[in-house]
Amino acid sequence: MTNEKGCGNKQNKPNKNICLACKGGRLLCGEKYCPLIPKTYEKKVKARLSKEMFGPSTSVFVGWNGYPTVSAGPMTSLDDKLADVLDNPGAWYGKTLQDIVNMRSMLVRGRQKRPVSDRSKYVEEMQELALSVKAVDVEAHYKTAPQYSMSFSPIHQPMGAQGDLKKFKITENTVIPRKVDYIVSDDLKSTQQVVKLFDSNFDVYYLTDVISSGTLGGEENKRLVPTRWSITAVDDMLAKEIIVRLKDMREVSQVEVYENTYMENHFEILVIPGAWEFELFEAWSPNTIWGSPAGTEVVVEHELNKGRKEYAYNEGGGYYAARFAAAEALYEKRRQGRCVIFREIYDTYVMPVGVWEVRENVRAAMGKPPQRFPSVDSALDDIKNRLNLPIHKYLSKSTILRQRRLTDYETN
Repeated sequence: MTNEKGCGNKQNKPNKNICLACKGGRLLCGEKYCPLIPKTYEKKVKARLSKEMFGPSTSVFVGWNGYPTVSAGPMTSLDDKLADVLDNPGAWYGKTLQDIVNMRSMLVRGRQKRPVSDRSKYVEEMQELALSVKAVDVEAHYKTAPQYSMSFSPIHQPMGAQGDLKKFKITENTVIPRKVDYIVSDDLKSTQQVVKLFDSNFDVYYLTDVISSGTLGGEENKRLVPTRWSITAVDDMLAKEIIVRLKDMREVSQVEVYENTYMENHFEILVIPGAWEFELFEAWSPNTIWGSPAGTEVVVEHELNKGRKEYAYNEGGGYYAARFAAAEALYEKRRQGRCVIFREIYDTYVMPVGVWEVRENVRAAMGKPPQRFPSVDSALDDIKNRLNLPIHKYLSKSTILRQRRLTDYETN
C-alpha cells in the first residue's frame, strides 16, 4: 500500500520530489489518501481545544456502551460557517473521504454519563438542540481539554475530538418549527411521531437526532436512544410505513435498472414488475476492512411481500438504509416493484464512513432516469457488464431472482 518514494511513511514527512506536484490530489505516493492532510487538521484542531469552549452546536450524540447508562452530549462545531452541515450527511453527497474526515475533525463531542431515563436540565438542553433546525451557540465546560482522535464506524459518521463535560448551556434561542413542537408534544407513539415529521418534510437525519435525544414517545416512555440504534430505527420505522403505502400503488410497467458509484461503492438496482419485495447483496473486495483475503465475500438479506421479523444480521444498518432509500424513491414515483440491489464495495474503500453512504448512493441512483428492459434476463445481461463479480455468484444466493415468473421473460 505504501510507496517508499512518497510521503506515505511512518513519519508522514513530505517528499520534496513529488508532494509539491501532488498537493494531496493526485496521490502520487501510492496511498489511498494524503497522509499529511489529516496531520494538518489535527494540529489545527488541537490548537483550539480547551477546558472552556464556545461555538455553534449542530446536534447531539448518544453512545451505546454501558447501556442503560450512556455517554450523551452536544456536538459542537469549531467552524462557525460550516456548523449546519458538519453533522448533516444529506448535504455531503459528492464529497471525498478526505473532505469528510476534514469536516468531522471540526466537531467536538461533549459527553456526560446519564441513565437513558434521565429527565434532568442537561437532557432538556440536549433535546432543545436536537429539535432546532439551525445550529445555535453553546457554552461548554469540560473536565479537561477534549482529546483529538478520529474514529470510524460502519453505522454512524466519523468522530473527532471528544471530552467529558462538567456542564453546558445554550446561549441563544433555538429554532424549533411550530409543526415540530406540536407533533413532539402530542401523546403518540414514537413511530407515529417519526412518520408525521417525515410527512412534514423533515429528513431522516433530523429525525435520527430527534429520536436519539429522547424527545419522542409517550411521556412515560421517553428515553435517550444510542445514536447508532436511532439511525437504524428511523430507517426501519419509515420504510415499514412507506411499504404499507406502496402496496396500494400500481406496479412499475417494465423492468428498470438504476446505477451509481460513490465513495468507492458501486450500486446496481433492479426493479421488477410485481408486488413489493426487497433483496440486498453486499460484495466485499478482499482488501476492504471486512473483506476476506481468500476472495470477494458476498452476503445477502431479503424480505418478501409480507416483510421480515428478524433483524438483518448479515448486513446490519446497511440493509435498513438501502431499503428505506429504495422504498422512498418508489413512493415518490408512486409505483411499487420487486427491488434487488447489488452493492460492490471496492478495495479502495479504506475506512467506513457510516450507513449514510449507502442511503445516499441509493437515493442518487434512483434519482436518475432508469434504463428499461423487456425482461429480467436482458436487464441482468446489462448489469453484469458493470459488476466486478460474475453475475452467477449473486444469482446462486438470490431468493427473489430464483422465483421466476412468466412476466420475467421476454415476450414477442
